[in-house]
Amino acid sequence: MSEPLLAPSLVPQAEAAYRLPQARAYTERKPLKPDRLDQAVAQVVGLVRAGLAGVSARRYGRIAKNALAQAQGIAALSDAALDARVRGLAGILRGRTAFRDADIADAFALIREVSGRVSGQRHYGVQMMGAAALLDGRIAQMATGEGKTLTATLAAGAAALAGLPVHVVTVNDYLAERDAELMRPLYAALGLTVGVIKEKQELAERAQAYSCNITYCTNKDLAFDYLRDRIALGQRASDVRLKLESLYAAVSRLGQLRLRGLYFAIVDEADSVLIDEARTPLIISAQAGSQFADDVLSRAMEIAKALLSPRDYLIEASEHRVVLTEAGRAQIAELVSGDGQAWRGRVTREGLVRQALSALHLFHRDEHYILRDGKIVIVDANTGRVMPDRTWSDGLHQMVEHKEGCALSSARTTLARMTYQRFFRRYARLSGMTGTTRGVAAEFWTVYRLPVVRIPTHRPLKRKHLPDEMLPDEAAKWKRVTQRIAELHARGCPVLVGTRSVAASARASANLTQAGLPHTVLSAAQDNAEASIVSEAGQQGRITVATNMAGRGTDIKLGPGVAERGGLHVIMVERQDARRIDDQLAGRSGRQGEPGCFQAILSLDDPLLAGGFVKSGLARRIMALLGPERGQAFGCRLLRFAQFRTERLHARMRADLLRSDQMQDRILAFAGHSE
Repeated sequence: MSEPLLAPSLVPQAEAAYRLPQARAYTERKPLKPDRLDQAVAQVVGLVRAGLAGVSARRYGRIAKNALAQAQGIAALSDAALDARVRGLAGILRGRTAFRDADIADAFALIREVSGRVSGQRHYGVQMMGAAALLDGRIAQMATGEGKTLTATLAAGAAALAGLPVHVVTVNDYLAERDAELMRPLYAALGLTVGVIKEKQELAERAQAYSCNITYCTNKDLAFDYLRDRIALGQRASDVRLKLESLYAAVSRLGQLRLRGLYFAIVDEADSVLIDEARTPLIISAQAGSQFADDVLSRAMEIAKALLSPRDYLIEASEHRVVLTEAGRAQIAELVSGDGQAWRGRVTREGLVRQALSALHLFHRDEHYILRDGKIVIVDANTGRVMPDRTWSDGLHQMVEHKEGCALSSARTTLARMTYQRFFRRYARLSGMTGTTRGVAAEFWTVYRLPVVRIPTHRPLKRKHLPDEMLPDEAAKWKRVTQRIAELHARGCPVLVGTRSVAASARASANLTQAGLPHTVLSAAQDNAEASIVSEAGQQGRITVATNMAGRGTDIKLGPGVAERGGLHVIMVERQDARRIDDQLAGRSGRQGEPGCFQAILSLDDPLLAGGFVKSGLARRIMALLGPERGQAFGCRLLRFAQFRTERLHARMRADLLRSDQMQDRILAFAGHSE
C-alpha cells in the first residue's frame, strides 16, 4: 500500500473546501479536423498573433505589476487571515473557465505569499508573467534557468482553486516526482491535493493520483493512460450513457478509468514534448505469435549481408531508410528461390530483407539502443534516455536482437494508436513552457493553436558565445576538444561536454582518460543517476560528459569561486537535429544572470554530414583550399545547412503523421467509430 499523498488531517479539509466540478463524465475537446484551407488560414492567423505577442507580453507585465503591488499588503496578514483570503478567492474563482486580469493578479499575490511562508521562495515578476501566459493558453518562452518549475505553481494553483483538474506534464519520471514533492507543501497550504504518476503503478493508484487537484506526470504515462481509458470506454461512450451506466451497472466503465478527462495541461519543455516527440506514434500492443520463425529471420540477415551497396540497395541517411534497387530485388528473388513458403511473396521477402538492412546499417548500438541484461533497450533520440518498455514494430526489433545475438522477443499486435499531436489537442485548455521556440513557433499555432509569448529574463544575460571551431576530421576534433578542456580545467573552470550519443560520450571519455583528466560520464546507460551527476557539474574543476541534454530540467549551481573563473563552460562536440536543442545546451550555462560560456568544436565527420559530399573528401579539400579562417566558416555553414535540412525533414514527418491521423479519423467516422 502506498503512502497517502497528503497528511491524513489535510485530506478531508482539502476535499471539502475544493470539490472539483463533474460537468462531464469524461471531459475532452473534440478533435480538430482542419482541411487545407483551415490550415492556410491558421498560418495567417498565427503570423498575426506572433506580431501581437508583444501586446500580450505587456498585458502579462501589468498583471505581474499589480500582483507585486498587492503583495506588500498581503505580507502583513496573519496566517489565519491569509488562509481566509485564499478560501475566499477559491469561492470567487470556482467554476470559471476564463480568468479576469484582476482575479489573476489577486491569485498570484496570494500564492506568492503562501509560497514564501512555506518554502522561502517568492515568485519574481517575470515568473508571474509566464504564469499569466499559461493561464491564457499560450506557450511561455522563458530562458533556461528562469525557474519554470516555480512558475507553473502559480498557473496550476490558480486553475485548481477554480476547480479545474490540472496536469503538469514533464519529460521524465524523476522530474515529475521531484517537482511534485518540492511543491507539495505549497499546494497543501492552499488546500489542494497533489498526485504524481510513477512507473509500475496499479490502476487504483493511478486513478487516485489523477483524482487529485494537481497531478504531475510524464507525457508518455499520460498519453498511454488516456489510450488505455479509450480502450476501456469502447466505442459507445457518450456522456449520458456513461452516467446512466454508473447508476445501474455493477461494474461501470467509469470505475475502470484512470483519468477524469482532459481539462487543463501545463507542458514543461513543450518543444521536446509537442514538437520533437510528435514524430513517433504511441502504440499499445499485446503479445502475438511470431509471424516468422527464427530461421527465417536468420536467413533474412544472411541475405542482407550478401547484398552490395549501391548496386542492390541505397541508404538514405537523411530519411533514415533503406531503398532496394531493381537489381537488389532481383538478387533477393534469386537467393530465396528454393527457401520455401515464407519467401514466395515479393512484398514479404523484400520487407524482411529491408528490415534486416535497416538493423545492420541504420540502427547502431550505443546510439539508438544499448544492451542491458542481454536485452535491447531503446534510447530516446530526443532525450537521450532509455525506454525499457518500448519496442520497434514490424519485426525490426527482432532483427536488431538477432544482430546482437540476443534472445528474440515475441511479436506484438496493435490494440490502440495515438500521436501527441492528436492527444494534446483534445485538452479543453492547453499551455506550455520552453526555453526556445526557434523555428517552431508557427507549428505550435497551426497544430495546437498555441501562440508563443517571449518572457524577459529576471536578470541580464551574461553568457558568452565563443566562435565555432570546425576541424577537418574526428581525430583533429577530439584533439582540440581535449586541449580546450585541459586549459579550462587548469584554471579551475567546470566544463560540461554535450554529445549526441552514448558512443560519442565513450569516445570523449577515452580521450579525457588518455590525457589524465578526471571526469564523469552521464549517458542513457546511467539514467537513474543523471540528476545528481548534472547538479554537480558546476563545481570547481569538474568535467562532465552528457548525452543529448541529459539532466534537462535539473539546476546546475555554481560552486564557490566558480563565478570568478567565468562560470560553467559548455562545449558542444556535435550538432543536434534542431538548432533549438543546441540553444538548450547553451542555456545550461549563464543561468539567472550568472557568468558562463558556450563553444562548439565540430568536425566534418559530424553525424549530420553523412552524405557523399563529405565522404568523398571534397568538403575537406575545399576547406584546405580556402585556408584556416574561410575554411572553418565554410564548414560551419555546411553543417548548419545539414541541420536546417534535418529540421525540414522532421517537420515534414510530423506533418505527414498529422495528415495520417486526420485520414484515420475520417475512415473511423465513416465506419461509425469515434476512435
